[in-house]
Amino acid sequence: MAVLTLGFTGMDSGTESELRRAFEQALPASGGGWQLVGDTHADYVVVDMDSMYGPMSWLRLHAAGKQVIGLTGAPRTQTPFRIGRPVDPDELAALLREVRGDRPIDPLPAPETVAPPAAVPSGMTPSPQPQDVTPEERPAPSVAEELPPNPEAVAEPARAAQQPPSAAVAQVVPAAPSIAPRVPEPDATLATQAPPAPVPPAPVPTRSAEPETLAEWLASGRLRGRQRIEHAGISLLVDDDQRQYFGPSALKPLAPLFGKAVSLADFEAVNADAWSAQAAASGAPQPLARLVWYGALLAGHGRLAPGFDTEDRFRLTKWPQTEREFPKHFRIATAMMKGPATIAEIAEASNVPASDVADFVNASLASGFAEPYREPEPEPEVPKTGGLFGRLRGR
Repeated sequence: MAVLTLGFTGMDSGTESELRRAFEQALPASGGGWQLVGDTHADYVVVDMDSMYGPMSWLRLHAAGKQVIGLTGAPRTQTPFRIGRPVDPDELAALLREVRGDRPIDPLPAPETVAPPAAVPSGMTPSPQPQDVTPEERPAPSVAEELPPNPEAVAEPARAAQQPPSAAVAQVVPAAPSIAPRVPEPDATLATQAPPAPVPPAPVPTRSAEPETLAEWLASGRLRGRQRIEHAGISLLVDDDQRQYFGPSALKPLAPLFGKAVSLADFEAVNADAWSAQAAASGAPQPLARLVWYGALLAGHGRLAPGFDTEDRFRLTKWPQTEREFPKHFRIATAMMKGPATIAEIAEASNVPASDVADFVNASLASGFAEPYREPEPEPEVPKTGGLFGRLRGR
């Protein structure tokens, strides 16, 4: 069986680098049989389910028939497979073994003679070796290449040149023609041609722009450890490693934090003593997914998130935890549970403005409680069978 492929999507560059390092450490312990590729060509794709757009990436991949592995700090996830946070190479190796199961691994054919690889300039990747080429990428052999060489046919012209003219003429039209591979003549002009120009190194991809809002920071995964952010008399403790926060029990008082521009300098690292004192005064910890939900609720400003259209139909996959601060959401959720519907249809059924419905759908998509609805493929018609009973019914 072919080597299984793994890709990453829906995460920041730091999280992807962490996963790549863990994969390199876990691959030998897993027994091999895996290769990292782009997410569009991968058999299994790892998605950061704790980011704002992770659930949206999961919905897109799920609709495309991809197998998704959820990266999350939560004890469970809606994806078929799960990787815990922080990433443990031993746990990842066990997951790779579990996914591969007892499927055998086809050994890659070793080339007969492989020249030592040339030095690769900095910033470039080495060219693929013969063992790296998949069967689909190998060109189909021509008819001449498939046929084995015929020693008799190759020796015929030499014997004809040594025979008298009459015998040589008879060799032009033999009685029983044989098929032999055509040996191309060497092209003398190739030796005089200039060597091909060196390929310039591929440009190094630039790092994505720094997040500009609190919602973007929470979704980026760039926050590490325990951080504090304050604005307009509001203090919020964020523990990204544990995926929880300490702050006001209500969400609406946090709106000023989501409405302003936020840079990395606005976050302050908190030592253990100060964290314990302020966390105790803030009450019980709350899941960071609640802030992600609220950030997605405010991000659209009454419009659907990019990638979705007002004519799309949406449905709830399960009943969400509605906030008492938003009583309209209960009516919206009740209307959506009746079946897939567009934004306008949900607004009419719930008697709620379409802008509020769009905000609720954005938050539900980001938290994994909603998904866009796609019409199922029509089942093929079963052909009618004949037979004795069919002929009797037709009489």
